[in-house]
Amino acid sequence: MSVRSGPWDPAEVADYLDTAVIPVRLASQGDDFPIVQSLWYLRSDDVLWCCTQEDSVLARRLAREPRCGFEIAQESPPYRGVRGTGVATLHRQQAGEILDRLIDRYGQSGTSLARWLGSRAATEVAVRIEPVALWCWDYSPRMTGAERGHD
Repeated sequence: MSVRSGPWDPAEVADYLDTAVIPVRLASQGDDFPIVQSLWYLRSDDVLWCCTQEDSVLARRLAREPRCGFEIAQESPPYRGVRGTGVATLHRQQAGEILDRLIDRYGQSGTSLARWLGSRAATEVAVRIEPVALWCWDYSPRMTGAERGHD
């Protein structure tokens, strides 16, 4: 992984991506404007994996233009995260395995949501995002106490 700037080295970025159980915000290019969508993700061998329906707007956009942007960041203090650019490829054969891993990672195994997602697995596609460049930030040192609402 190529970290262009920020306080974390590649191992710390990998650790953050592996432990942050929040969605990735994935930006894809349309005809006129990009759109941003939130998806569950997992990191494996320095690439990010997501799933979406094969007929979704996102899948169609990434098939046409695989360059994308993404951000995985906490929404509450202390603010920290990783953003980057990457190249996405779509993989139908891995979709079932990736979907199962995502369901497990986000703590949904055995739930009605997992059953519903599983019922749609035949029409899912796995999205593999090969990061080109990464940037990270961590405002924890200057936000001491922020998570408790202190100054």
